[in-house]
This record gives sequence, C-alpha cells and structure tokens, in this order.
Amino acid sequence: MIKNLVFLLSFCFLLSSCKTETSPSPIDKKVIVDSTITAFQKTLLEQQIDSVFKKYHFNGSIAVFKDSIPLYRKENGYSDFKRKVKIDSNTIFAIGSVSKQFTAVMILLQMEQGKLNVTDKVSKYVKEFQLKEYENITIHQLLNHTSGLNMMGGKLMFKSGSDFYYSNDGFNALGKIVETVTGKSYDENAVELFKKAGMTHSSTGDIFKGNNFASAYVGNGNTAQEVPNMPKRLGGKEIGTPAGGILSTIDDLHTWNNALYGGKILKPETLAQFMAKSAERRHAIFGKMGYAYGIMLNIGKPNSYFHSGYIKGSPSLNIYYPETKTSVIILSNIADEEKGKGLVFKPHIEVKKITDNLENTLTQLKSKH
Repeated sequence: MIKNLVFLLSFCFLLSSCKTETSPSPIDKKVIVDSTITAFQKTLLEQQIDSVFKKYHFNGSIAVFKDSIPLYRKENGYSDFKRKVKIDSNTIFAIGSVSKQFTAVMILLQMEQGKLNVTDKVSKYVKEFQLKEYENITIHQLLNHTSGLNMMGGKLMFKSGSDFYYSNDGFNALGKIVETVTGKSYDENAVELFKKAGMTHSSTGDIFKGNNFASAYVGNGNTAQEVPNMPKRLGGKEIGTPAGGILSTIDDLHTWNNALYGGKILKPETLAQFMAKSAERRHAIFGKMGYAYGIMLNIGKPNSYFHSGYIKGSPSLNIYYPETKTSVIILSNIADEEKGKGLVFKPHIEVKKITDNLENTLTQLKSKH
C-alpha cells in the first residue's frame, strides 16, 4: 500500500511539474497533489486502523486529523457496559498521564507572567520540599522527571538532575506550585486553560458534572468490571489531578494540539522550551525516547510529540506530528490488566507504527519534490 502511495504521488508530482501552456484555464496542481495525498492517507488509515480495531476488539475511539481535516475516525464498543451505551463522538474519557502536558503548560503560563521561573527551587513554593533531601530540586527537574523523586517523603532515587525517574508525585507538586502562585485551585486553572484553548467538553475528575463520561472497566467485554468511584478517584492521593486527572474527548484533544503547537497558548520561545528534549526515557512499552516538559519525543524520524496515559481501565495516547500538523488520538475505557500493560497498549503501539510510517513516507516525498 505504501509503495502504491509513493508511485501515485510521484506521478502526481510529475504531473504538477509539467507545463500546461495549451490549457485554456490554469489548473491548480498543488490542490490536485494535496487532494491525492489526502485521499490516499484516508484509504491507507482506514484499511490499517480498521484492522487494529478488528484484531483487538478495540473498545474505544481512534481519530487522525491533518490540521483541521479528519483523515480517520472510528468509535467502537460501549462507554457503559451494563446499560449498553455506545461510545460516540461526545464520549468523555479519563486521559491519565496525557494530563501532564496541561500541568506543564500551566507552569509555563505563570513563568510568562513573571510569577516563577523553571530554574527556581521547588522549596520556594511547596513547604514539603524544604527538607534537606529535597531542597535543591528545581521546577525544571519536576517537569522532565529528573528530580530523583519517586513518592513524596521517600528517599531520592538519585542526585537531582543526574538521571530520569518518572514521578507522579513530582507532577502533583507542580500542581501545588500553580495553586500557590495563582491563588486559585488547580481545577480553576485547568478550566481557564481549557477555555483559552477552545476545549468545550473537558474537565477534571473532581469537578466533572456531565453525562457523557465513559465509565472505566478492567477485564474484557465479557468480564468487564467497573472501576469504582470514577472519575472522582482521580483527584485522590493515589493518582492526583495534575498527574493524571483530566477528562477529555477526541475533538477537545485535537483542538488542544492545534492550539498548543499552533502557538495560541504559549509564546514562541516558551513553546520551544516546552518541546525541547531535556531528558531521555526508557519506556517499558514504547521504548527509548526523549522527554521534554510533560511530553515525549521520538528519537529519530518522524518528528513527533506524544504521551501515553494509563489509569485503571483507561489507556490513552495523544500524538502530534508538527511537520504535517497531524494529530493522532486514541482513547479507551477498558483494559485487561491480567494480560499486562504491554498487551493493553498493543493497539496503541500498532497505530503509532502505522502513523509513524505514513509520516515518514510523506516527509520523504516532500524532500524528493
């Protein structure tokens, strides 16, 4: 399929480079090429992602958008297994650690207002960091998980700034900093950010009042057991809202990606800081990658910013390819935990491979023509 795409697109580019002196009305060849590319992307994604749905009986929603153009979208299964409520385009999912990029952006917005600096010590804002063990930890180190912190109150895993260790408590501390410098709750700050981005169906677990929430389940379609106290439990100590407690939809995450990477939220220099690789992570499922502020980066091609999320029963993945302004969003509300996280994220890994390959193909074609 990729070979066919390359052949046809090469033909299209050849066509677009030909002169049309005899043609009475000029043809916009760029439009022809762009529409051909879009048509093939749609066909390719439909064939390949549909097969992922089928293979894994995927219960959830997957969408691919090129800027504002939907290239692929499919929902399957139930948001409520007991009442057999089907997932649709309005279904709201728990997005787990995809929440971290929102917390990172809240911190950077406060930096833009001169209320803090990422080089500041956390102890300046959060009294729990005034211990000798934690006193040199900086905001930057919490943002890219290089602080050495695991659980609050525990010993550091290593000297701050010398290695990578993924810490939810580190991001919950960032939420406390946001509250300290703004004088408002994290939830209030989140609502302001959603409004700024144009997200109309997002919330935090603590303040959610809507009707379209996808209950989370463990097991499979036949043995689905509902995770109790959702989405309120996301705000508890076990997870924490700044680390993993945001709820959102496919459309809102697409809106967020376009607003964030399109420069509508942060100033250009702040956005560059947000996206800059400042650590490396060896992810148990996605392998080796770069880490910036609450987002992961591909090492090598294609250039992409992404983050997975997992809170009990809710595996998610949000990817953005800056060169083509493409968003890939995968949201689900059931996980067969007994099979292990590796298998739970198999559909996400396969879709990422599909879209990585497509992105590389399009980039190669661009460079040839």
